[in-house]
Amino acid sequence: MIMRPGQQLLLPANPFFIWGSLIGAMLLNMLQNMGFWGRAAWSPDLLAVVLVFWAVHQPQRIGIGGAFVLGLLMDVHQGGLLGQHAMAYTVLSFFAITVHRRLLWFSVPSQAAQVFPLFAVAHAVDLGVRMLSGGTFPGVLMALAPVVEAALWPVASLILLAPQLRAPDPDANRPL
Repeated sequence: MIMRPGQQLLLPANPFFIWGSLIGAMLLNMLQNMGFWGRAAWSPDLLAVVLVFWAVHQPQRIGIGGAFVLGLLMDVHQGGLLGQHAMAYTVLSFFAITVHRRLLWFSVPSQAAQVFPLFAVAHAVDLGVRMLSGGTFPGVLMALAPVVEAALWPVASLILLAPQLRAPDPDANRPL
């Protein structure tokens, strides 16, 4: 793959770090649901942000099946309709894998603008499944969740790419 000028060459991603970050994001989601604001409609889905990040950067390791299993675990935790988050995460992962080659050509702030529609579609699928099953409308503030998730994209990129960054090479003859 041809890299953008100035883009740093990364080390391979450790599979234990990938799955550990996904499980950590799921635990943070669970703590957030039990936290101060509870299940607020505007609160970001941290697992969705990390899932999209790894689906974009490591599509061979994080696929639709992993997204489905993580979605089922979130459904079991929240005690809602089984498959609601699973379907949203599956659609989210599919679209992230679909655009991952194009997305990596953009800078990180531009990537945040590019992943916003992905998060919006995932929340629309989640809302559609909830409404079809007879649930209540969570409110207009649900439209803020994809905005917050897109705003968290640069932070997630900084944190999740940190273990892959190479140390600066002091040798002037070896630029990589």
